[in-house]
Amino acid sequence: MIASASFRARILVAGAAVAFVLALGPGHAALAKEKASHAKAESTKSGKDAKKSKAKEKDAKPGKGADQGKAAQLGTFGEWGAYATQGKAKTCYALAQPKSREPSSLKRDPAYIFISTRPAENVKSEISFIIGFPMKDGSEATAEVGSSSFSLIAKGANAWVKNPAEESRLIEAMKRHAKLTVKATSAKGKTTTDTYVLTGLGQALEKAHKACH
Repeated sequence: MIASASFRARILVAGAAVAFVLALGPGHAALAKEKASHAKAESTKSGKDAKKSKAKEKDAKPGKGADQGKAAQLGTFGEWGAYATQGKAKTCYALAQPKSREPSSLKRDPAYIFISTRPAENVKSEISFIIGFPMKDGSEATAEVGSSSFSLIAKGANAWVKNPAEESRLIEAMKRHAKLTVKATSAKGKTTTDTYVLTGLGQALEKAHKACH
């Protein structure tokens, strides 16, 4: 089981990665669809509100006072995006959102999977999942790819491979298959299934690794 200190470190990285993605408005398919939906909703507001919204989006993007901790999008590959932060404590990662979520009627926050490399911490290809709802701490979820199933351990709305030694095996399996299915149960007992399309994963990982080499 992952130690509590490691949990805290991973949660900080998870939150930072998602914040970077939301600020950048990445171009992989799932997030692009979400952004388009948001833009459509904004168009119904008054012209004054729309101008304010555009100003905020402009300020959120790197390039205006970019500094340490800001992330840059390195590229989009299929359903995956590759990113890298700036500064000494550099983090590079490949990230995607699920292509489908079941049950579709269940309201919850966005879900993500990202695979990060942090040279300053001697961490390479660490897999993290953001499930989109609180789970019971210590409860287990599963990641299934091909005929293989990997146990995940939960902390809040985050999950990681229970046995870190299996992370490399999971990544290799993901490179060979078309989809990944993540099953989890919320603290309220709701069971969900998120399906990720793996097209572009290998290219996104290669790009991220090179940026943190």
